[in-house]
Amino acid sequence: MSHSSSVGVSSKIDVFGIGEHEIKVVKVADDATTPKSLLIFTPLEAGEFPVLVLLHGFCLYNSFYSQLSHHIASHGFILVVPQLREPWNMEQLHLCTGSDATEEIEDVVAISNWLPEGLQKFLPSGVHADLKKLGLAGHNKGGKEAFAIALNKFHTKLNLKFSALIGIDPVDGTEVGKQTQPKILTYVPHSFNLGMPVMVIGSGLGEIKRNPLFPACAPKGVSHEEFYKECRKPACYFVVKDYGHLDVLDDETKGIVGKFANCMCKNGKSREPMRRFVGGAVVAFLKAYFEGDFGYLMTIKDEANGLVVLQKVDFQL
Repeated sequence: MSHSSSVGVSSKIDVFGIGEHEIKVVKVADDATTPKSLLIFTPLEAGEFPVLVLLHGFCLYNSFYSQLSHHIASHGFILVVPQLREPWNMEQLHLCTGSDATEEIEDVVAISNWLPEGLQKFLPSGVHADLKKLGLAGHNKGGKEAFAIALNKFHTKLNLKFSALIGIDPVDGTEVGKQTQPKILTYVPHSFNLGMPVMVIGSGLGEIKRNPLFPACAPKGVSHEEFYKECRKPACYFVVKDYGHLDVLDDETKGIVGKFANCMCKNGKSREPMRRFVGGAVVAFLKAYFEGDFGYLMTIKDEANGLVVLQKVDFQL
């Protein structure tokens, strides 16, 4: 596959910066008409835009991904970011902290099935969702759930087809042999039959404990490295040195949950560079597989120079 024809065009746009589209954020309540509460990040300019469903991490709020979501949406994408579980709802605390992700996975399937009829009424006039270009991304436990859906580990019928998968520091348990249900990792290279292109992004500090009291947030053996090993082509892999597992979140994460997020993981000096890299990598990946422009993706290592240091880059094309 040749990608050289797109490189010149791609160099005109900084995928690591905010794009040209003005963005509106729509808060959708969890009621009888929607499966879960949602944040929708949509361009205001009239047009048809691909859709990305972004799943939050373990016991976090979807609002903590607002800066990342705004970045991606500003390049011409509609993001749907559900709140799968309320972190400190005592009635659901066992679902947030427990070892079974099955119910959350079923919720994502329900949200996906809602999109064709439900999404349009929350979009600005003239804005339309192109559900033939539908991506699925997830961070931390949300990354594991995204892979589970791509591997058909659910019971409800899925009416739409996802056509791109992104794991942002995905995590499948606390250590090898202690995976959350349903188990995703098989420890067999290239065993994932995903049927779609996949990108895995890892954090260099994710497997390092912040202190003796807390486990590593992305433990070696159940995180990004193993997920990528089990992917089949087409796939790409980036590991960002000197940044931590939660450095993709907003600069400020408020409340008890936000303070908890600030002290659990080994972090970089600031969140902005890691978050900008992840946003840019997602944009580059989606432009490659939704628009056929591989220039952004193939030059991402060079373009990221000065923003972050990449300790690992790999492509299976």
